[in-house]
This record gives sequence, C-alpha cells and structure tokens, in this order.
Amino acid sequence: MEAETGVWAYCVARDDHPLTEARASVHPSGAPVWLRHGRLALLYSLVPLAEFGPEPLRDNLNDLGWLERVARAHEAAIEGAFDGGTVVPLRLATIFTGEAAARRMLDERNVELLAALHVLEGREEWAVKVLVYPDRAAGESPDPAAAGSGTAYLMQRRDERRRKEEAGDRAAALADDVHRRLQEQSVAARLRPPQNRELSGYEGEMVLNGAYLVERGPDGGIDAVVGELAERLTPSGARIELGGPFPPYSFVPERS
Repeated sequence: MEAETGVWAYCVARDDHPLTEARASVHPSGAPVWLRHGRLALLYSLVPLAEFGPEPLRDNLNDLGWLERVARAHEAAIEGAFDGGTVVPLRLATIFTGEAAARRMLDERNVELLAALHVLEGREEWAVKVLVYPDRAAGESPDPAAAGSGTAYLMQRRDERRRKEEAGDRAAALADDVHRRLQEQSVAARLRPPQNRELSGYEGEMVLNGAYLVERGPDGGIDAVVGELAERLTPSGARIELGGPFPPYSFVPERS
C-alpha cells in the first residue's frame, strides 16, 4: 500500500541540541518533532501526500495564499528551534517519503551538515534594506505650459534627466557605503536582488537588500551601526530598515 504521509523537514541541529518544541507546523495533522540520528537531529512533521505529494505540491506552490501560510509556518518552526541553539535551515518543501529516507539524507550529508553547524555556531542573520526616492531628489517634472518655448521645455527635460542620473549615482554610492560599513561589522554578507514592490508594498527604490551574519547576542553591534547610519541618511531622504535576528537562512553553505 502506498504511503499516505510524507516527512516535511525544517532544519538540522546537533544531537545535543536541547530540542525545544517548534512554534508551528505546515499542516495541522502533524506537530513538529525531532528525529535523532547519529550526531545530528532533524526537525520534521508528517504531512498528507494528498496535499504535499509531487503533483498537488506543484499546484499549491502557485497558490500565493497557501504558499504564504506554509512559508510562515516553516520559518516559525525553524525560529523556534533556533531559540535553543544553532540550526541549519532547510529549504521550503524539503520532503522525504518517510523517516528511513530522512535518515539516509542525514547519513549522506553528515560531513557537510556538521561542517555547516560549525560555521554557523553562535551566529545569527540580520536583514538590512535601504530605500531612496530618486524622483523627490530630482525635483518636479517640467510643465510644458510654464516652460514657454519648445526649446526651453527640452532644456528643462534634459536638466531633469541629469538630476535623476545624479540622484541614481548618489543612491548607488549610498548603498555601497552602507554595505561596506555593515560588512566590517559582519562575519559574512550577502547581497540579494531588490524585493518585488507589488508583493512587499514598499515605496521608493530599494538600492540595498543585504543579509549579514554576525555573532549572536548583544555584542554583535549591527543594530548600533544601523542606528548611526540611519541618522546620516535622514537628511538625504533615504530610509534604512533593519530586520532580525533570524536563523542564518542566507548563509547555509552550498552543497559541493
């Protein structure tokens, strides 16, 4: 008889992790539990394959409401485990056919996962975004009626383009400066593409979307640096946003 449930995996920890209870599950039928295997432990929950099997999962991943709910639960479970110590977050929709398959994965990736836990030990991720408003910096668009002659209007348009280009150059320099300062405070850093404006709902232009790995605890100091940078950015009309601390989603070593 074919299996009716699969194993949804959240994260991996060492076997001596305190194994705190997870905050959420991607499906109400199975609370997250820990599977100890060798020197590792895997946080997982059982999920019905009628919803999480290969074919229904493809459809569900295209359902934004379903995807948002499951992604939030996945992250909440990882964050609950992270409260107890170092974890290696696993990608959304990491699913195995059963515990035996999950154990095989832990065997096959044993060296890699232990190395990742060593690299991430005592560290956390912070997200920093910088938003600018180039249209405001460039000034208002010229009014053809107010400009008078066609030549005057074209000159105003040329000046407007120049101001926008200069504002863009200043924004890029600003993003580079913020990223450099945060890199100095971090163990590692990652630059990511700007978020989708329609999905995120932010205004302006996102010129920096960075992730920074820092030492865990009050001595990490990245929040103090961001506070200092925010004061410097205020006169320019730019805004800096800080999020975290998070489990180190962006810094899991890639598979060789």
